[in-house]
Amino acid sequence: MDSQTLMMLSEKYLANTYARYPVLLVKGKGTRVWDLEGEEYLDFVSGLAVCNLGHCHPKVVRAIQDQAEKLIHVSNFYYIEPQIQLASLLCKHSFADKVFFCNSGAEANEGAIKLARKYAKEKSGGNRYEIITMEQSFHGRTLATLTATAQEKFHKGYEPLMPGFKYVPFNDIQAVRNAIDPKTCAVMLEPIQGEGGVNCPSEGYLKALREICDEKKLLLIFDEIQVGMGRTGKLFAYEHDGIEPDLLTLAKSLAGGVPIGALLTKKEIADSFRPGDHASTFGGNPLATAAGVAAFTTLLEEGMLENCQKMGDYFLSQLEAIQKKFPFAKEVRGKGLILGIELNIDGSSIVKEMLRKKILINCTMGKVLRFLPALIVTREEIDRVIKALEEVFRGIT
Repeated sequence: MDSQTLMMLSEKYLANTYARYPVLLVKGKGTRVWDLEGEEYLDFVSGLAVCNLGHCHPKVVRAIQDQAEKLIHVSNFYYIEPQIQLASLLCKHSFADKVFFCNSGAEANEGAIKLARKYAKEKSGGNRYEIITMEQSFHGRTLATLTATAQEKFHKGYEPLMPGFKYVPFNDIQAVRNAIDPKTCAVMLEPIQGEGGVNCPSEGYLKALREICDEKKLLLIFDEIQVGMGRTGKLFAYEHDGIEPDLLTLAKSLAGGVPIGALLTKKEIADSFRPGDHASTFGGNPLATAAGVAAFTTLLEEGMLENCQKMGDYFLSQLEAIQKKFPFAKEVRGKGLILGIELNIDGSSIVKEMLRKKILINCTMGKVLRFLPALIVTREEIDRVIKALEEVFRGIT
């Protein structure tokens, strides 16, 4: 069947929840993907920060193949070997003592919300359940995580929203202080807001949040679903600020492309979850966690964090050079290989022009071009994107 026929079938049978580009991708390898007609594209979206190792990394592929031949699924009523291995890796390389596995970032954030409430009520003996989140955040599409997401455009049509959330501006410490009341149990945020426009905190902001949470006996929840697992040049984004959260959520790149989510926390907090309090049928299944072990060890062993730091600095400098040339390019921001350039014009047409040049990029918040290449990206590939972007920009002026 040709692409046009398949796209027509997609429009007929799939729910209309995505505004798709007219490309049907069938193959990926490293930083490249190919469509049904064999056209090659340079991928600077990486499945929205899922394919950090590149597409179809051989070690992840082999782990999936090997595990699929042995055991694909078994209930969490029983011990699962690769699940134990991945949990051990996560705890050994982070602040955490315990891990809860699920299937997505939204599920991981749901778990964090539930655990924060339960822990706070057990410890305070009162009615502490509210969570402070940040404007322009994005935490998921379930009803609770949608409510945690402080962007009104995502709320429309789903009212009444779940109670228990209070919104403050990102990067405003005093606003957090002013929002805390006797019902507050936690502060939840992304260390870098991805969907919100690649918004980075000012120096000292995350550390000040940690101090406020310690002072007020609140839990600090970091949503690192997009920025965790090496995306910023360190394994976890919180490491840049020399602090630790109380709860951390992961998903996206954790298993090299296989669906997975994880909630990490300290034992004292995790102990508020008892058997039957929370669960996920497919969470931590053998296939996903075997892929996760392979992806994690590959990330640590193949120099990808170092490459992310080096290529991220280079890419940032090249984007800044472009920004200075064009008056409609407002600001460049980001860390490692999550980078954005904010425009004073709509960015969707630029994404389409880059697609014509066989380069995949993303636009968020309408005016922020977001770049999420695999951590194996090369200088030559960055140069190709920069050259194409400058050509597109020149066509606008």
